[in-house]
Amino acid sequence: MSESNQPPQDLLPVLGSVDDYLRFCMEYDASDLHLATGAQPVWRRYGNLQPIWDNAALLTPEDARRLAYGFLGEAQTKQLEARGDVDFAYSPAFGRFRSSVVQQRLGIDMVFRVIKTKIESVEELGLPDTAKTLTRFHNGLILVTGPVGCGKSTTLAALVDSINAERQDHIITLEDPIEYVIEPKGCHVNQREVHTHTASFAAALRGALREDPDVIMVGEMRDLETISLAITAAETGHLVLGTLHTGSAARTLDRVLDVFPIDQRDQIRIMVSESLRGILSQQLVPRLDGNGRVMALEVLVNTPAVGNCIREGKTYMLAGVMQTGKGVGMITMDDSLRNLYALGQISREECESRAEDKVIMKKFFES
Repeated sequence: MSESNQPPQDLLPVLGSVDDYLRFCMEYDASDLHLATGAQPVWRRYGNLQPIWDNAALLTPEDARRLAYGFLGEAQTKQLEARGDVDFAYSPAFGRFRSSVVQQRLGIDMVFRVIKTKIESVEELGLPDTAKTLTRFHNGLILVTGPVGCGKSTTLAALVDSINAERQDHIITLEDPIEYVIEPKGCHVNQREVHTHTASFAAALRGALREDPDVIMVGEMRDLETISLAITAAETGHLVLGTLHTGSAARTLDRVLDVFPIDQRDQIRIMVSESLRGILSQQLVPRLDGNGRVMALEVLVNTPAVGNCIREGKTYMLAGVMQTGKGVGMITMDDSLRNLYALGQISREECESRAEDKVIMKKFFES
């Protein structure tokens, strides 16, 4: 039979529940699941977004509504209908997922991030010894930065769990939503979820300062008030760990400083130069063999030279300072990428496209 005369391929029907799709994601090591009205079920595996099955049926508005209302609780359903969106941590018996359900033009969209139930250690993640050294401070600010989906929450959980195992302190985490459940080891641990246990990160942070904390983890430092309170907490004897959606140490500091009014920036630069302990900026790069992704990591440690750059507003000089600071554990993103390329873990194309200084990276390959 000629190809043109073959009957159309049967479409795979929509599955019975959200849980059925989530089980597939966990089985095949996908990081995200998208169930959107008018589209096939899609997942993100090793950083690539693609249909789970090429011959899957499109989700109708009725399909999406059935799937959504099949797993939403009463409180989430009310919020979805009142506000048009709801974010929360979904925890069936087989796993834990960061979930976002929204109403849009065609109907309901659902997005799920798979949260690994086991917190990986600093060593298992391949983080350098410098990362663990930063957690041994009893005050100051540690920032974990990078684009969406680069594993910031995983790194942050590993750092907090390292503190949990080594100390006898009070740890408070402020998250939206709670992702990793941190079981107390040596520390007393309280986890608070924004919109469930508190109105905002800023409100939770203000409350945390009255709860006798030693360590505060802020899931996302996204506005002036939260950043200001975090810096104040770091200055007043607390170890604060937080995340920002920035791509390098220099851009992280620019972002932190730029949220403040111009007349406050000189004072904030001094505060940050004294309270900052270090910045870990990361991205996940597809492996050359196609088997997953590998972390490229930039590490900034606050030294007198770094503090001077921050005070004087010369963050553009940090790359040079980091080059000369390798002895204290600093590494630039470009050096990290070159190391991964030299180990045969990433391709030349990935190395060049992700480089901060593309001219120097090009010369590296041409030399």
